[in-house]
Amino acid sequence: MADKIDTRAVGLDVGLAFIRWLTGAENLHYGLWTGLEVSAGNLRRAQDAYTEKLFGYLPEGPLRILDIGGGAGETAKKLLALGHKVEIVVPSAFLAGRCRQNAPGAVVHECTFEDFTGSGPFDLCLFSESFQYIPLPESLPKSASLLAPRGQVLIADCFRSAAFAGRKAHGPQPGGGHGLAAFRTALQASPFAVRAEEEITEAVAPSIDLEQGLFNVIGHGLTRVGTEIKTRRPAAHWALAKVAALFLSRKRRENLMQRLTEKTRTAEAFRHYNHYMILQLERQG
Repeated sequence: MADKIDTRAVGLDVGLAFIRWLTGAENLHYGLWTGLEVSAGNLRRAQDAYTEKLFGYLPEGPLRILDIGGGAGETAKKLLALGHKVEIVVPSAFLAGRCRQNAPGAVVHECTFEDFTGSGPFDLCLFSESFQYIPLPESLPKSASLLAPRGQVLIADCFRSAAFAGRKAHGPQPGGGHGLAAFRTALQASPFAVRAEEEITEAVAPSIDLEQGLFNVIGHGLTRVGTEIKTRRPAAHWALAKVAALFLSRKRRENLMQRLTEKTRTAEAFRHYNHYMILQLERQG
């Protein structure tokens, strides 16, 4: 049997190529839009502002940093340039390859954080939009086991607000992550104390409007081309639909078309259902 097509890797490849063409870098994180017009032309500036904000929470270095869920390696590349030693944990083979390309000075571990068997001690565990993917019972305890005494965890990520109605609720609830209340409960049972925290929901929320706008532009083009093909070349249209069905289930196709053609994912909805937090935690004892 032929190997199954890795649609996730294909999607990441296409997405990163687009982001690289648009901004000149392969950043996958939100932008910080304070003082900036929300436009595609300002995306690189917004993402750079986000990184600058995040790095403002780094303790004095040089540091040994474990970058958990390191994306395509852009953050690690900047940390290396500042003189830090960096190891990256990333579960995607495709992204692991991009990390090795973009941050050749980093050690890359292709695995989940839960399966990571490397040894510390690290000075910092960094979760930049990756904390939401780690089960709460494992994230802080494992971080503590990898850190030096007084080592720190730096989290920048979405947490669900009390308004989140569950994944089966009707209508889009953009964002993601653990419930903020549940996280605070887990934090109380952990060996960490909060050294600093800041909510930046308002500043990052416009990223959702920009993302939706870009999807709508793509959706308009695809809809226009699809209508033309269906009208003038119905057999070709039928064949293309069959090919699409090989890659995506019906539900995924419906969800994709919703993203491409509707405007229900908004910054306002993001603010309602999320808290975007930067949290600097310090291991006690």
